[in-house]
Amino acid sequence: MLNIPQLVATELNIKLSQAHSALELLAEGATIPFIARYRKERTEGLDEIQLRDLAERYAYLTELEERKKTILEAIASQGKLTEELQAKILNCWQKTELEDLYLPYKTKRRTRATIAREKGLEPLAAWIQSLNQPGTQVTSLTEEAAKYLAEEKGVKTVEEALKGASDILAEGVSEKAELRAYLREYLMQQGSFTSRIKEEHPEGSTKYEMYRNFRAKVKEIASHNILALFRGEEEKILDVNLDFDEDVVSSYLESAEIKTKNPVIRDFYRAMLKDTFNRLMKVSLITEVRGDRKAYADLESIKTFESNLRELLLSAPAGMKPTLAIDPGFRTGCKVAVLDETGKFLEYQTIFPHQAAAQREQAGKTVKKLIEKYQIQLIAIGNGTASRETDEFVAEVLKTLERPPIKVMVNESGASIYSASEVAIAEFPDQDITVRGAISIGRRLQDPLAELVKIDPKSIGVGQYQHDVDQKLLKKKLDETVESCVNYVGVDLNTASKELLTFVSGMTPAVAKNVVNYRNEKGAFKNRRELLKVPKLGPKAFEQAAGFLRIRGGTNPLDNTAVHPESYSVVEAIARDLAVPLEGITQVSEKLRSLNLKKYVTDTVGEPTLRDIISELEKPGRDPRAEFKYATFKEGIKEIKDLVIGMELEGIITNVANFGAFVDIGVHQDGLIHISQLANRFVSDAKEIVKVGQVVKVRVLEVNEKLKRISLSMRSPDGENRPQNSSRQSPRSPTIKDLQTKFNRK
Repeated sequence: MLNIPQLVATELNIKLSQAHSALELLAEGATIPFIARYRKERTEGLDEIQLRDLAERYAYLTELEERKKTILEAIASQGKLTEELQAKILNCWQKTELEDLYLPYKTKRRTRATIAREKGLEPLAAWIQSLNQPGTQVTSLTEEAAKYLAEEKGVKTVEEALKGASDILAEGVSEKAELRAYLREYLMQQGSFTSRIKEEHPEGSTKYEMYRNFRAKVKEIASHNILALFRGEEEKILDVNLDFDEDVVSSYLESAEIKTKNPVIRDFYRAMLKDTFNRLMKVSLITEVRGDRKAYADLESIKTFESNLRELLLSAPAGMKPTLAIDPGFRTGCKVAVLDETGKFLEYQTIFPHQAAAQREQAGKTVKKLIEKYQIQLIAIGNGTASRETDEFVAEVLKTLERPPIKVMVNESGASIYSASEVAIAEFPDQDITVRGAISIGRRLQDPLAELVKIDPKSIGVGQYQHDVDQKLLKKKLDETVESCVNYVGVDLNTASKELLTFVSGMTPAVAKNVVNYRNEKGAFKNRRELLKVPKLGPKAFEQAAGFLRIRGGTNPLDNTAVHPESYSVVEAIARDLAVPLEGITQVSEKLRSLNLKKYVTDTVGEPTLRDIISELEKPGRDPRAEFKYATFKEGIKEIKDLVIGMELEGIITNVANFGAFVDIGVHQDGLIHISQLANRFVSDAKEIVKVGQVVKVRVLEVNEKLKRISLSMRSPDGENRPQNSSRQSPRSPTIKDLQTKFNRK
């Protein structure tokens, strides 16, 4: 059997001791964010990416080993397990190869070969097979086949007897692992996907126009093309085929299987091999290749979705400041919600600035009154229907103020999903669905991460073909992304929602609910140790969660840092040595940097952890997200019809796909920057240039009002690369790594 930890360590280029330590911690129930942050000594510094890769590969190989055991037992029970076969199975590293080896021994449904055996034709097949050797001397098969005629068994003619023997031999050939592996690889390397639009769909009538006469090599096809082809096929708009040279396949099978030069046997085998491929191998191999490419496309799509989600969740917060949130609307008016500096909902009004002049004037007075009453510092305007008109209206109001708040357009994707959700109903049972939407828009501006975790990531609008990919894998990877982001930033224990707390390391939904209930009953937490009084939050959960939870103004200043309680004694020792009170330890950065860390090393706290502690004390409670920036849309540009080719605009990246990036430029329809227009150089991956939430400057290339398509460019006309402002730099945090592609074709 495989030494799985050793194999994983070799594949990931890490030490065996690192693999063993990480796997032990995972088995003990430690989370990956906790291990990466607080167990660096145990793993010798493995980061989140390496830990997730290790966990995934270990799980895959463990599952493979379990499958091997099952297969070996099944074959042994049939009395057919040879030493050679056992060795092949034990040395198999790929699931596809393993299933190929098992194929001849699987319990089968009743096949043509089964029926032929029932008719007593297996000896005839064996006799013909014995003739497939060099130097065969035979002029006819009919004389031998005639011996097997039996009307009571349904063998009435020589042709029927030979056909039955051929069926038996064909099944044997179709189950040969080496043949299947070769042909599968041939289709992968030399095959092409082709498509055409069905005749009932005239030119220009579907979104699949580029696939009307499409061809791409299987090994080269882009992931988004695969998903589009399969979706078009599912919608019965496209006919999709996998084309390849069948003469090459025939030549290979004949060279591999025909050993004799005898024309009689050669002719029999040629016909049998043609039937083998067409009836027993072609469909299954094409299905496997399609499945392989679909799995690859799923992984690439999920990787893009994960990257976009990470950028969105880690968008720079505008800050916890008094906020006026507006969900725009024409006929039904604009819902205006007021939030305080903690995100608490205070009041709402409905205004009608887009109807009669008198109503617009009254709406302006209402907004001005709310701004002054609550000392509003931020105004969040949803970017849906009537957003630009509402933006202009608010701008008019702000011109009348001496110290106007900052006005920001906020992406409201998924806000309506949240508004109707059980979470929103539980949070605001007495409020209308539109008011809940406005509250969500405001909170997104204050702290995107805290609000977006309440929404199913698939509803946020940053995916690529997310409904077409493996949903189980998608959910797993997106949940990992949310978990990673939440723990990377840290959570305010006294303001966090149940949904946000659920993603904290060591927290389950039940424990998160208990934390909120305890907080509601007892008041704000005064220190981290108080968490141990929460029902069902035991020492293990406390160990995993405590370092990621923050308490502002608590009894221990270290509770508002990323220093884990298990290391408080070390910080206390440092404070004593520096002759400063614990409360002042964060005010002596120069002294901290000059410390001899070796003095504080213990059996459990090594230099890596000490360096993290010093870094945290230098910038206690620092939010790792970047400085807040926002786009300013061009005045007078509110609809597609207002756009002019060549116009330069500012916008914000709303989604990144493999083929380019989508940008909100304030006209209710995102424009597309094709990957070829992202820079004045070749770009292989759009994510290298742009991120979701990034503020960019673009130029209008093309506008199609009928199809609502806008083509944009970030290339500079003079051919020089110009830097674009980014909303933030992404931390080195894990995204899905294509292990299945790296180590095997699933």
